[in-house]
Amino acid sequence: MAEDQGFKRINFFKGFVTTTKDWNDAEQYHVEKHKLHNRCFHGAGVVPGYRQEMKVNARGRADMSVEVSPGYAIDGQGNDIMLYETEIKAINKGDFKLPVTIYFVVRYVEEFTDFISYKENLDFKGHRRILEKAAIEISITEPDISREVEIGRVYLTDDAKKITDAKDPLEPGPNEIDLRYVPRAGVVGGYLPMELINRLRKIIRTQRDMYYRMARDKKVLAANGAALGLMTIDMLLESGTVGPQNVMPLLGNIGDLEWDTVTEIEATKPTLKAMKDFGQFKHSVEVFRDLVDDKALLVDDNELVNFNSLDQVIAIKEKGAGALASIVGEELAPAILENGEEVISQEWNKLKEMSGELPETVMIDGQEWTLIDSIDILNKESEQEHMFQIVDARDSWRARQRIRYPDGVTVEDVGIAHEGGYTSFEIHNVTISRPIMILRRMDYARGDFEIEYSANEVRVGVSQCVGSDKRFRWRNWPFLVPAEFVSSEALKITQKALTAARDINMYHFWFYQAL
Repeated sequence: MAEDQGFKRINFFKGFVTTTKDWNDAEQYHVEKHKLHNRCFHGAGVVPGYRQEMKVNARGRADMSVEVSPGYAIDGQGNDIMLYETEIKAINKGDFKLPVTIYFVVRYVEEFTDFISYKENLDFKGHRRILEKAAIEISITEPDISREVEIGRVYLTDDAKKITDAKDPLEPGPNEIDLRYVPRAGVVGGYLPMELINRLRKIIRTQRDMYYRMARDKKVLAANGAALGLMTIDMLLESGTVGPQNVMPLLGNIGDLEWDTVTEIEATKPTLKAMKDFGQFKHSVEVFRDLVDDKALLVDDNELVNFNSLDQVIAIKEKGAGALASIVGEELAPAILENGEEVISQEWNKLKEMSGELPETVMIDGQEWTLIDSIDILNKESEQEHMFQIVDARDSWRARQRIRYPDGVTVEDVGIAHEGGYTSFEIHNVTISRPIMILRRMDYARGDFEIEYSANEVRVGVSQCVGSDKRFRWRNWPFLVPAEFVSSEALKITQKALTAARDINMYHFWFYQAL
């Protein structure tokens, strides 16, 4: 290897006549340096988080073939092995003396391409490029990491009719794909949005303390394991070793530890099980585990990570905090119960149920609030002026309603509703660092849902729309944006439903600010 004698870089100087050897040596220098880096900093194995990680999967048909997904691996010499397209590998039982364990391996190979020959002088000819490829092979000998990387194995029997995915990944049976021995290359950290990291830190530390209290005061032994797991992730976040390639598996471990807590409570703690919030706590753990079950964040065709699933996971964790706190017997800080009825002054109810034109100014708890802006939904000019749009909705529809406010006054208005995705718009005439109250005219016939709001891409909190009213259906539902989130004169707001399979309807927006 080059490093045994020292690396030599090519050095150009005036009058230096280069040969093909010089140019090839110059290229080989960079290749060998890169391989050294791979060996020392990443080791050998499949690289986590890149595409589908070269996973070997059953094809879902009754035949002796598997498919290998795109991915990236590093062999023991430091070669980059890239598989860009799914490859099908057929197994011929006649090639083997059964029963036998067969190994799926990927090897680095080079192929000379782009051959050229010059007619003027046939001595001048050769391949202009070397294509680096991945070769998927089937072997019956133990893989040698110095020249190949195992991506799966199967114990093949005489009576095999098809190859299937393992029912139990920790103990695959005959003719099932065994991924237990796939080596993993070292990957540290990676980019996670700081807004998500900060939310994750906050909820981890909050729930860690709650589980410790549950173990100590309620004598739920499994809760101690959940607390230790949360503390471990907190330390990994602080050390910068959590990235898109491992955040979901790490959270999956927490979900398993929390489920152990749920199981112990159901089996041994009838008093805790009988609490009205236990069902909500159990449900939040179930949903949390389902969301992290895929074990990876989605990556688009441009290799950009989609963090929406992580955002959902954190939101579910935050939602379950209240039920966990109730079981432990702990009062949550108001910040956790964001924008519930208890943190919005009851004086806003006067505007919440007001049927006529909303006033230019109102007095709330001795503070004057001024109407600074409004959006008339389905008024094209008003929507365009405020950059109003609905993004990534599964479905949306317009509606004209002629219904009543609680004071009995009938109001007719047109609006729009959507399921999935989110709404974004701008608030104008904003004074920076002063709180804003958002009032949304809505049909309150079907409530009991939650909407998450963000301001200038920073999460503000959750609006809790509790209850419903099928008789007096109009409400001007409030949401408070605290002063610390009001950071520009044109404030971009996004709102999305956290409650599954529920639509958000809106007919008019009013924006008040305490000036």
